[in-house]
Amino acid sequence: QVQLVESGGGLVQPGGSLRLSCTASGFSLVDYAIGWFRQAPGKEREGVSCISSIPGKTFYKDSVKGRFTVSRDNAKNTVYLEINNLKPDDTGVYYCAADLVCSKGFEYTYWGQGTQVTVSS
Repeated sequence: QVQLVESGGGLVQPGGSLRLSCTASGFSLVDYAIGWFRQAPGKEREGVSCISSIPGKTFYKDSVKGRFTVSRDNAKNTVYLEINNLKPDDTGVYYCAADLVCSKGFEYTYWGQGTQVTVSS
């Protein structure tokens, strides 16, 4: 069965860090791009990052560059999103999604259930 599961969210103070995980079951991530999206309260879902199946190819939303780092561990069939210097505006539900290529749209085949990130003092 094909499944994509996020984990690692939680409550953190501004300036703190989190590492989100996206683990696939039923298929291998080596052939897939993984996009990260978030949806803040009252706002539309937005893409924040993507890691391509092509080694070394990563993409970031301008507002998160320098703070977010996406990486993959193929042996664990997992993609990570490390978030540093968290800001209150980073609050939202974070989703990972898999498809053959990175896209700024939402044309991804598989989606996880989301993990909540809350940044608050």
